[in-house]
Amino acid sequence: MAKTDSYSDQIRNLQMALVRYQLAAIADGDKTVVVFEGRDTAGKDGVIKRVTEHLSVRNTRVIALPKPTEREQTEWYFQRYANYLPAAGELTIFNRSWYNRGGVEPVMGFCTPEQHEIFLRDAPRFEAMLIENGLRIVKFWLDISKHEQAERLKARIDDPLKTLKISPLDKVAQEKWDAYSQARDEMLRRTHTPEAPWMIVHTDRKKPARLAVMRHLLKVLAPKDIAKAIEKPDPDVLYEFEIGALTDGRLEH
Repeated sequence: MAKTDSYSDQIRNLQMALVRYQLAAIADGDKTVVVFEGRDTAGKDGVIKRVTEHLSVRNTRVIALPKPTEREQTEWYFQRYANYLPAAGELTIFNRSWYNRGGVEPVMGFCTPEQHEIFLRDAPRFEAMLIENGLRIVKFWLDISKHEQAERLKARIDDPLKTLKISPLDKVAQEKWDAYSQARDEMLRRTHTPEAPWMIVHTDRKKPARLAVMRHLLKVLAPKDIAKAIEKPDPDVLYEFEIGALTDGRLEH
């Protein structure tokens, strides 16, 4: 794929490759989970739309769960997410996931410190069990600067077509920026594993972020004959988390 191709051409080529990947995944019975996490306005909806636009509705599910019911609050924490895990030939994409308890819940006081600590301990175990049972897991943290988030939050208010994107959490996203940064750093440090690593994506520029995510998915999930034809993601846009990123300026604080 030539670097001189337009953005729309690159997206189309990557989407065609994703279709080829899914045909192979269905034939092979692959079970795949993709987790998208990040601050409010980091672009989860936009990148998921591009990834899934031409994939099979029957074999692809995008899960964006509402707040838990009273009954769900009494269940094992991972239980309601386990209900949506893929069967053979399926791709499940979580638009926010069990990692709510790694960020939103402790910052907003929706869980206790003890529940937060138990989650950080158990999440790698949960994911290890999934992998041992044949699931593939890809995890993305979409990172955004405080300034860019402020601009996008304002755009949601000003644009009537973005009204449905507004949530009560938007009102405190900037106010609690530092608390979210601290929770994110602890979550990444405690739940990044060789088997289920976090990929960090810089999303201030939406288009390069979308291209990088799609390329990474193809590089790690697609058969070799498909993956080798895909350009590597821009390392300035997408990279695997490492401890040094917490202090060297690669993550927004």
